[in-house]
Amino acid sequence: MCGRFVLFSTFEVIAQVFGLPAAGSLPAPSYNITPGRDVAVIVNDGSGRRLTTCRWGFVPPWGRDLTEGHKMINARAETVAEKASFRQAFRFHRCLVVADGFYEWKSEGGKKKPVYVKLRSGRPFGMAGIVSPWTSPEGEQICTCTIITTAANDTVSPFHDRMPVITAKDDVDLWLDPAVRETDRLLPVLRPYSDDELELYEVTSKVNSPKNDSPQNIERRRY
Repeated sequence: MCGRFVLFSTFEVIAQVFGLPAAGSLPAPSYNITPGRDVAVIVNDGSGRRLTTCRWGFVPPWGRDLTEGHKMINARAETVAEKASFRQAFRFHRCLVVADGFYEWKSEGGKKKPVYVKLRSGRPFGMAGIVSPWTSPEGEQICTCTIITTAANDTVSPFHDRMPVITAKDDVDLWLDPAVRETDRLLPVLRPYSDDELELYEVTSKVNSPKNDSPQNIERRRY
């Protein structure tokens, strides 16, 4: 799964990596992003890619309140095209959730020790996601989203059997293309990322508390 991640790259860096126009909305940098927070997403509504913000925790159109999103922070690649809550968004409202890295945990000596997963290049990446423009009973429209997960690759599997879909560079155009709606074209995008391009290392246990949000969270732990 993906339950915590990190984003600190500037808009300029993100725009360069993903080919975005010169303006966009970006939440404040965070080294401990938790569900329910606003996150940076890239969408394409037919007029080109743009960066905007969505609340992490997918609420379907018929949802009664935002708390329903707490149960849908992730969608499984194997069922996202079929599950009633997600299938329309999978066809019509796909996105990339931008991140610099994400956390997983390992159990050791009865304690949960966090590890940080990032690209070896140090560049930000896009996690495949879908969005739901949910309207509250008061008429307020709120963008909500979920991150799609797939089977873990060899790098992540010692810590968890799932990982977020890190969208390969060659798949970004297809995934964000609003004209593409065929399941057989989209599902192959939702595969484990290349082990060769990932780096993983242990970090401070302070990450375990969402209250701790600083660059020290992603420093390599020294013994």
